[in-house]
Amino acid sequence: MRSCLRPLLRGPHIQHVYTTLLTRNATRCSLRYSWLRLASTRVSSAVSDLEKRISNIPLERFRNFCIVAHVDHGKSTLSDRLLEITGTIEPGGKKQVLDKLDVERERGITVKAQTCSMLYSYKGEDYLLHLVDTPGHVDFRAEVSRSYASCGGAILLVDASQGVQAQTVANFYLAFSQGLQLIPIINKVDLPSADAPRALEQIRTTFELDTNNAVMVSAKTGLNVEAILPAVVEQIPAPTGDHLKPLRLLLVDSWYSNFKGVILLVRIFDGQISAGNQVVSFATGLKYFVGEVGIMYPDQTPQTVLRAGQVGYIHFNPGMKRSQEAKAGDTYTTVGSEKDVAPLPGFEEPKSMVFVAAYPVDQSDYGHLEDSINQIVLNDRSVTIQKEYSEALGAGWRLGFLGTLHCSVFEDRLRQEHGATVIITPPTVPFKVIRTDGMEEIIQNPADFPDKDASFSRVSQLQEPYVNVTITLPEEYLGKVIELCESNRGEQKELQFFTATQVILKYNLPLAHLVDDFFGKLKGLTKGYASLDYEEAEWRESNIMKLQLLVNKIPVDAVARVVHSSQAERLGRQWVTKFKEHVDRQMFEVVIQAAVGRRIVARETIKPFRKDVLQNLHASDVSRRRKLLDRQKEGRKKLRGE
Repeated sequence: MRSCLRPLLRGPHIQHVYTTLLTRNATRCSLRYSWLRLASTRVSSAVSDLEKRISNIPLERFRNFCIVAHVDHGKSTLSDRLLEITGTIEPGGKKQVLDKLDVERERGITVKAQTCSMLYSYKGEDYLLHLVDTPGHVDFRAEVSRSYASCGGAILLVDASQGVQAQTVANFYLAFSQGLQLIPIINKVDLPSADAPRALEQIRTTFELDTNNAVMVSAKTGLNVEAILPAVVEQIPAPTGDHLKPLRLLLVDSWYSNFKGVILLVRIFDGQISAGNQVVSFATGLKYFVGEVGIMYPDQTPQTVLRAGQVGYIHFNPGMKRSQEAKAGDTYTTVGSEKDVAPLPGFEEPKSMVFVAAYPVDQSDYGHLEDSINQIVLNDRSVTIQKEYSEALGAGWRLGFLGTLHCSVFEDRLRQEHGATVIITPPTVPFKVIRTDGMEEIIQNPADFPDKDASFSRVSQLQEPYVNVTITLPEEYLGKVIELCESNRGEQKELQFFTATQVILKYNLPLAHLVDDFFGKLKGLTKGYASLDYEEAEWRESNIMKLQLLVNKIPVDAVARVVHSSQAERLGRQWVTKFKEHVDRQMFEVVIQAAVGRRIVARETIKPFRKDVLQNLHASDVSRRRKLLDRQKEGRKKLRGE
């Protein structure tokens, strides 16, 4: 067959077909190359036009500002409208552009502060505006604090229907302490329940701010949003700095890229930086060559140079591989200028307030879960990790978080972004043990807490952490909230009516009670109208003890908790009742106990399956029946390994 076709394949008509196909392919390649060249020319010209506009803007026309508010007051939606007004993004596109994480979009909250630069024309002159969208939840206060370092002012956003809430108060005092210029903005004025005059009165009486220049907007509909940027230009001062001085920049934030390594978000205070410069860190002393500089517009947009007053990103070549080298609050300068530059004051490192243990459902997934946790921690350095082992659940980790929401978001990211299946234990807090020899030790794992045995005699004092809690709520729920705080061992510090119907309540609460779904109980009692803010207070001596769960006299270390003596019996009864519902019946008796030291505070028993060994006996002697039952009892002892 092949020999018959060979002459046909060598014919002139076949060669003509080959020539035609080659010509067509060459034409297609040429067209594709021309199109790519045209596209790249357009992109480069767009970038160069942007850079040309920025280079013509003097420092006096820079404005760096952030948006701060309580949770769900509309920060991300307002950011979208401002980006649309300045032409940074197309109108009607993707919502919440600056919320990058899936969990942020699903929950409707901002977890990580995001930045974007905008060009705005006002009275015929271009202004370079740098916007920071900050988180509103108390767990992420460190993100807000870092954002203030790169800004000269802030938009204080208040929901017209909710009014001033706890985190609004906390953000105001944090911004006020750093000398930021604040612009009050009332959002959601289009809602039927909106009460803008009440919100303005709260701002005036609580913060003593002038509300005559406050702007009433609806970020969702875009109503009057265009009036915000002129207020920003007129009221927020320009950043200070001199681009002729030696380089001095502040590391504000960082994140990890698989291709570029650690990318740094920086604020330039003096001098300028461009690709090819060699810089040195004041904190670590390490030196790096700059590979690329740019601005967020809203994504990473490379620039030739960043100068004094700007906020942008840089990454190194070769890249920074370890995120631990990027210390937030660090100062960088060019190599050789270390003696001419004074380092900037850094940030206080956030402390972990809540600890949980994480274990894979199947120990064969340990490696995958470890990689997943390390991947997330690269972009969230506030999480602390320590390996641990449980007799019941196997190898795992002890993870530290800033709060319960931080922990919940981390767990969601593990499941959604990495498909990890994980067991998370209930949150616990650290405790302090002071020994008779004066040595102090912080206990993060309840399994390491001293039992009431011989070693307990060497313990002089046990302390637990307290927090200052600020609750804002309508006056009608005041009695219920006070009752909730008192039942959680709270101490009232202040009760203030800042309007006729709104109350600010301040309490000292044990942190252990705060992380035990206190916020959920508060929301339930007040139908969602109360808000909460807290800050670390002090260590206090307390009558605390370790509560353990025993299954057939064997402790389950993974679920051990440190509780106050007044809560031990109640929690113990809850534990054994709940645990009994989830344990299958066995061929032997299962005894579930809650114990404090050697004292059993609660017990439940799961009766065994029992074979009817007397089913074939009808008129037999009682001794025969007793013999069979005793034999069955002996068999059960062997089954239990007694």
